[in-house]
Amino acid sequence: MNRNPGGSTPPTTGRRESQTTGFFDQLDATELYCPRCKQSNPVRKHLLLVLPEGDKYEYRCAICAESVGTKIDRHQESLSIIV
Repeated sequence: MNRNPGGSTPPTTGRRESQTTGFFDQLDATELYCPRCKQSNPVRKHLLLVLPEGDKYEYRCAICAESVGTKIDRHQESLSIIV
């Protein structure tokens, strides 16, 4: 059954997309699958490197400390080197 008798989709305004893009810029994992434990476990976030494009973090299983993922937090403003 066709619920839209005209057969066309309503035009999108782009308003919804512009409102939601800022909400999910920075997400942090609280639980990830651990291959050693063979289940989803809480994770701890550890700083690995401070890079020009952002800080690199590693996620480790809270149970066995196995590395289960990485993330780079990008800096919002540009960094400048002071000499």
